[in-house]
Amino acid sequence: MATAQDNDPAVSVCFVVTIDDIELGSFNTCDGLGCEVVLETREEGGNNGHLWQLPTRLKYSNVKLSRPLTKETEKVARWFATMTTGFSRKTAHIEARTGDGQKVAQWGLLEVVPVRWTGPSFTPESPKVAMETIEIAHHGYVMEG
Repeated sequence: MATAQDNDPAVSVCFVVTIDDIELGSFNTCDGLGCEVVLETREEGGNNGHLWQLPTRLKYSNVKLSRPLTKETEKVARWFATMTTGFSRKTAHIEARTGDGQKVAQWGLLEVVPVRWTGPSFTPESPKVAMETIEIAHHGYVMEG
């Protein structure tokens, strides 16, 4: 019988990110997990009733992860710094976990490339938590299990 914990809707979730063997730490938000089928439209002569929508390829959106600044920011900086000396594409894993550390879901991303790191904005007019965001591109999902 399923308990309430088995059906936890993961209201308070953190996302643990690992790039091959490098753990980048936990993030509070994750945006952009998904894919889209790119369609090509074709007209058929003599057929005025509709256009043909033909699937051509899958398109993957960039993934953005954000969190308050921590000591783990150094790991992100080191990973981004490796891009200046050449790089090899790596596999990333994003694990959604509940507040008590239970895994809710996991996504594997193929051939990850870092796109952007955005650091905090420091202004005395609006003191806020210092946040960082990383954006990564990938070439598909790993089927696990």
